[in-house]
Amino acid sequence: MSLPRTPSFRLDGRRALVTGASSGIGRACAVALAEAGAAVTLAARRAAPLQDLQAEMQAEGMQADVLVLDMADQEALEKALADLPAFDVVVNSAGMARHGPALETRPEDFDAVIDLNFRAAYFLAALAAGRLTAEGKPGSIINISSQMGHVGGIDRAVYSASKHAIEGMTKSMAIEWGPKGIRINSICPTFIRTPLTEKTFENPERRKWIEEKIKLGRVGEVEDIMGAVVYLASDASSLVTGTALLVDGGWTAD
Repeated sequence: MSLPRTPSFRLDGRRALVTGASSGIGRACAVALAEAGAAVTLAARRAAPLQDLQAEMQAEGMQADVLVLDMADQEALEKALADLPAFDVVVNSAGMARHGPALETRPEDFDAVIDLNFRAAYFLAALAAGRLTAEGKPGSIINISSQMGHVGGIDRAVYSASKHAIEGMTKSMAIEWGPKGIRINSICPTFIRTPLTEKTFENPERRKWIEEKIKLGRVGEVEDIMGAVVYLASDASSLVTGTALLVDGGWTAD
């Protein structure tokens, strides 16, 4: 009897779309997918950092193009994707946070966080799956969620709500799209050093809280997410859908 062979983690010949690619986790995901062989479309609102990233990637032989897009603008999103072939891999990484006590939440802050973190991710996933279905192709959709999609956190009622919503939509979409060969999963990081978390790490009390909760004794780096996104994008995870991959250093183990 022949030996079993590990499924490939390579993504050669596949097209990937990464939102929020201008910085932080999205930037790292884009590089990881391109290193694995994918042709990556870098999407975000700011053109300059996308173009800088594209140039850096191309200088190392990676395939990358740029799509300047506000993910919260539904009309612009639909227009931008209308004439493009289906993406084999989509990473929903665009996100934001406006932390504060729940009693002090302003409607405009609530709307901004929910519109980008949840609404935009929902409709991009639906658009991506619709295109894959129309072309009769399988695919992998990956939502960058958070450990806060599984627990609560200090001053994080709105952010946590948006990520709990991502977890619910991921499970439901997996049920609906599984028969089509379209997989959808989430990656749930702990606190990762990015421009988005910089202010949190500058607060001594918050930093102490974080370090006490992470069982491995260190905060996350963007490199900690790169292997996870390649795994979920590749054939190595071909039987994985509707699940959350927690990259949280043991935060949620309690």
